[in-house]
Amino acid sequence: MGSVRLIKGGDDVLREGAVVGLVDQLVGDGDRGLLVDEHAGPEYELAAVVDAANTLPFLTDRRIVVARHMGRFPNQDALKPLLEHLAAPLDSTDLVLVWERSPEPGTRLGNVPPTLTKAIKAAGGEVVETDAPGRGKDAWVIEQMAAHDLTLDRAAASLVAGQLGENAGAVVELAGRLVGVHGPGARLGAEDVRPWLGEAGGVPPWELTDAIDSGDAAKALDLLHRMVHGGDRHPLQVMATLHSHYARMLRLDGTDVRSEKEAAALLGMRGSTFPAKKAMTQARALGPGGIRRAITWLADADLDLRGAQAWPDELVMEVLVARLARASRGRRR
Repeated sequence: MGSVRLIKGGDDVLREGAVVGLVDQLVGDGDRGLLVDEHAGPEYELAAVVDAANTLPFLTDRRIVVARHMGRFPNQDALKPLLEHLAAPLDSTDLVLVWERSPEPGTRLGNVPPTLTKAIKAAGGEVVETDAPGRGKDAWVIEQMAAHDLTLDRAAASLVAGQLGENAGAVVELAGRLVGVHGPGARLGAEDVRPWLGEAGGVPPWELTDAIDSGDAAKALDLLHRMVHGGDRHPLQVMATLHSHYARMLRLDGTDVRSEKEAAALLGMRGSTFPAKKAMTQARALGPGGIRRAITWLADADLDLRGAQAWPDELVMEVLVARLARASRGRRR
């Protein structure tokens, strides 16, 4: 029986590991040269992938067709040959699709088109998300280490999750180093792990906005530095996160919204209402004057990042984050 899987994720190390692991699993003890037909790079045509997937196996009982750099086909029109194939896939083909950007310089990677996700699931296939979860990272770290035959206690897992943050690839690389140092089967505590952690990794944006909302300027500044340096986020990307955060408060200010569900509806949020609840709570804590000041500081910092001020970008962001956090702290007293 054939299979269809699409592998996606923002972390190159985790995504590549998932692709290699899946293909190795599908090949098993077979002859890789006869089984695997891989298409990659900026020039192959999707029709060639479909032709390969529709070709009966030769000297084997099945074929494994791998299509890399699927981000080259960003919409329904570009995906048409594949969508038609998925309506009636061949039972003797295992199809592996990898949602990653084209290797050409300067290319971007968009979201997986919903039509592709729907077609894969209709064909009995699976979409595999390789990124680490935003919350519950301690358990995820323990799972990753266990996959490398290592056992971390809770203190060590918390240390790794806190230090490496959202840099999931760094967790996998750390596991490799720890196996090399301590050997497979090792049981490790925080002090066994600490010397090998290296520089702090990035953090998700909500950790920065939570620190600002709580009025903890020192923590907010530390998280800002980790986002810019460990997470490789440009200051303008951080600015966009902050602007969205305060824009929600501005939209709620002066309305008669009384519940998080009403706030979510007004803000156009679907799914969890928790972000709407946070925006509503913080808008009430800051009040109209506090929100206006925050918006003014954001606008000034945005201009400074674009050349209005001769300060370094990092200093502009530090001043902004410190102001926002101190304003929140003052309102909470």
